[in-house]
Amino acid sequence: MASDTETTAETGAAATPQAASGVVSKGRRIRPTLEQISRIDRMVLERHGEDLIKLIVRSIEYGLVKDAPPKVAVNTFAKELQVKRATFVTLEKKGVLRGCIGTIIAYRSLVEDVVENAFAAAFRDPRFPPLQADERQDLSFSLSVLSPMSQMSFDNEENFLEQLRPLIDGVLIQDGKNRSVFLPQVWEQLPEKADFLNRLRLKAGLAPDHWSDTFQAWRFTVQKVPPLGMNKLRAKQG
Repeated sequence: MASDTETTAETGAAATPQAASGVVSKGRRIRPTLEQISRIDRMVLERHGEDLIKLIVRSIEYGLVKDAPPKVAVNTFAKELQVKRATFVTLEKKGVLRGCIGTIIAYRSLVEDVVENAFAAAFRDPRFPPLQADERQDLSFSLSVLSPMSQMSFDNEENFLEQLRPLIDGVLIQDGKNRSVFLPQVWEQLPEKADFLNRLRLKAGLAPDHWSDTFQAWRFTVQKVPPLGMNKLRAKQG
C-alpha cells in the first residue's frame, strides 16, 4: 500500500508541474480533462499492464548483475508507452513494503520511467538495504501511473479543501522551496480533508496550519496495475 513516507525521485526542487499539452483544434489548444486522461491510462494499463510488470522484473534482474538499470529502446514499444509519464514502482515482500520509488513530474517516456524506478525501488530506496537475489521469490510488483498535474485555483484554505476529492485526487503542494506530495492512496489513512492537508504540509516542512498568498497546489489522478507476484509471473510464462 502507498504511504505518506514514500520516497520520490523528482526532477528537482525547482521543477514546476506541467499540465497536459492537449491537441490543437482550429488554432486552439484543447487540454484533456483529468477524467479523460484517467480513461486513457486505464485502457493502456489494461492492454499493457502485465508487460510493464515484466519490464519491472527485467530491470531488477539486470540490476542484480550490473548494478544499473538497463538501457531502453523506446521506439520498440507501443506508441502509447512512449509518451512522457510519471510512475511509481512498488515492491512488496510477503505483503510488506520492500521498496517504493516514483517520479512526480513526467520528463521521460513511460517505459523509461518504469525501468528507472524499478531499479531505484529495488536498490536505491534509502529506507531499505539493496535487494538481494534470494529475495526475488517472495516479491510482488505493482505500478502506479500518474496523470499530468492540474493546477488548482482557490481563494483561501476553506475553498481549497472544498475542491479536494478523497480517494480520487493525488495532491502536490508548494510554497517557496517547500513542497510535498501525497498519492490518492494516502486518503485511506487520512480520510478527513483537514488531516490530509495538515500532514501534507508537515511533510513539506511547513507548519500544519500554514497558509499564505504564495501557497500553490496541483491535483492528479493515478491508475494502477495491481500487485503481481513472481510465482504468478513464472506460472504465466510456463
